Amino acid sequence: MEINELEEIDKTVKGWLRESRDNVLRNIDTRLTVSTKTSRRDLVTNIDKQNEKFIVSKIREFEPHARILGEEGFGDKVDSTKGRVWIVDPIDGTMNFVKQRNHFAIMIALYNDGIGELGYILDVIGNRLLSGGPKIGVFDNGQPLTPVADTSLKDGLIGLSGPMVLNNEFNMVDIAEKSLGMRIYGSAGIDIISVLRGELVGYISYLKPWDFGAGKILCESAGLKMTTIDGKQLGMLSSTAVLLATRNAHRDVLTIVGK
Repeated sequence: MEINELEEIDKTVKGWLRESRDNVLRNIDTRLTVSTKTSRRDLVTNIDKQNEKFIVSKIREFEPHARILGEEGFGDKVDSTKGRVWIVDPIDGTMNFVKQRNHFAIMIALYNDGIGELGYILDVIGNRLLSGGPKIGVFDNGQPLTPVADTSLKDGLIGLSGPMVLNNEFNMVDIAEKSLGMRIYGSAGIDIISVLRGELVGYISYLKPWDFGAGKILCESAGLKMTTIDGKQLGMLSSTAVLLATRNAHRDVLTIVGK
């Protein structure tokens, strides 16, 4: 896509996100309808569903022939990377949303033939938007993102999945011990923002396309590495253990995972 087309899309998506955030905040203190999906810790609320319907409707109106992959299933069945594909996570960190009313994000990504064009992660309560892509750069609330220092694992904090640490998957306990400390935020979007802003040197968790779609675009555009946990290429439609880190920390983690 040409720069002028990307800039037009960028402006439009930011408008959707402002309206989407207003919708969520307007309803955040209402009585939520909460149900479980795969387990008692995998929640969905009426707000997740309403927000996805809203974003999907905006995309349909803006780009009728594009396909949409949404976490709550209001988009399309997407099983190939061909053409224009939007990826939507209406509320990332639903448990946080339900229990804390904080630390959750809205994420939107646009891919073209499997190549990331634009990504958006909005920290709803913090009102912080990370946005951009490889052709237009990455922005933090509209300002160019400060370059991320290439910090090693031993010199930084790392975001980890609680269950992966408890079960010591991929030597996760050793990874935590080699870092300055681990953090568990409970939202991929919030963790990814923290890596992009240099607050964490990395993040590891099991993720699905809507969890990492936007982050992959932003992080790779910012010079960070996002791969599978064993360092292989991460496809747009993957569902797997994901490693995001600075280049130095990424190398450090792989040596521990491979032990």
